[in-house]
Amino acid sequence: MTYCVAIALDEGLVFASDSRTNAGVDQVSTYSKMHSFEVEGERLFVLLTAGNLATSQAVINRLKRDLDDGAEESLATARHMSEAAEYLGRLNREEQEKHQEALTKAGFTPDASFILGGQIDDEEPAVFMIYPQGNFITTSPHTPFLQIGESKYGKPILDRILMPSTSLADAARCALVSMDSTMRSNVTVGPPIEMLVYRKDSFAQDHYLCLEADHPYLLELKRAWDEKIREAFCELPAFAWEAAQSGRRRGTQVSTKPHRKKRKPATKARG
Repeated sequence: MTYCVAIALDEGLVFASDSRTNAGVDQVSTYSKMHSFEVEGERLFVLLTAGNLATSQAVINRLKRDLDDGAEESLATARHMSEAAEYLGRLNREEQEKHQEALTKAGFTPDASFILGGQIDDEEPAVFMIYPQGNFITTSPHTPFLQIGESKYGKPILDRILMPSTSLADAARCALVSMDSTMRSNVTVGPPIEMLVYRKDSFAQDHYLCLEADHPYLLELKRAWDEKIREAFCELPAFAWEAAQSGRRRGTQVSTKPHRKKRKPATKARG
């Protein structure tokens, strides 16, 4: 399983991905799912991958080969980020079609999904999610992030915190909390966790981190989040009936034992 998230902000872009892949409970491997492509001073792309590993690796290899060979169409020739997403979608579909029949017979699916983010020249940075069918979507002001893989556990924190005006640092922390929430609920998502922060118009990887499970910052983030979320939970408003019970307890001591009628003491017979 996989979890990747990309966030589009006024200041730039934030990317995060796990590195765990598995083909069964007894076969777990680690592969990077974050790849970057740069044309110095002109354009930068970051690619996150999910789905069939053979398909995603084949697509990555074709992207690299087209760049190195100066192909007629490549990430270097795309005039807009949407054109780059369309090109990637076509490569993805072609690689899937090569192995569709053989993999289907073997009980596997060649489907792969991608998130492509970056900036070309003086255009605004953008993020696109490319589906296995080759079509794609982008972010919006109301939903400035895209996810692939095991997305449901990490989505609530993104929905509550992120907006286009969020700072890059806050968005990076939010992405890591989202990743931690996913890892806690699904053991098929796991470290190392890769995170990349891109500042608008820099055309360079401004900050890159690869966090192992025992990385001091990741451990401190987990501890602080657990502590603060428990504190917030304990401060939630009380129910009306809780307040009433609390008032009675303050006034009188209420016994939890069943009430029994007291017996009158026996009187001695007079002789």
